[in-house]
Amino acid sequence: MRQSARSLIGLVALVAAAALANTGWGEFKAWRLGGQVAQSARAGDIEMLSSVTCPYCDAARAWFAEHEVPVRECFIERDADCAARFAALRSPGTPLLVVRGEPQVGFSAKRVAEALQ
Repeated sequence: MRQSARSLIGLVALVAAAALANTGWGEFKAWRLGGQVAQSARAGDIEMLSSVTCPYCDAARAWFAEHEVPVRECFIERDADCAARFAALRSPGTPLLVVRGEPQVGFSAKRVAEALQ
């Protein structure tokens, strides 16, 4: 019985260590990707058409700010030119990122990095 309890504790510890390592690896990759985007992006490369009620816009804005990526942002409810551009691009939702002229619906740091290469 004692041996099986030790084995179970060891297995639980191994699974916990693997989960922590995986989380740490994911955070490291996200940090590295943020640095890559920050290094590649120049003023005017990224435009974000946002909505004031969009939680995904908030998350994208926070990610760009955390990694000091220059982004020009407008709000479709507050800016007629922004709303017209949003309509012309026929986006089904926000955020709509325009990275070096190419529209991207939704925020994906990986897609932004790829578009900047």
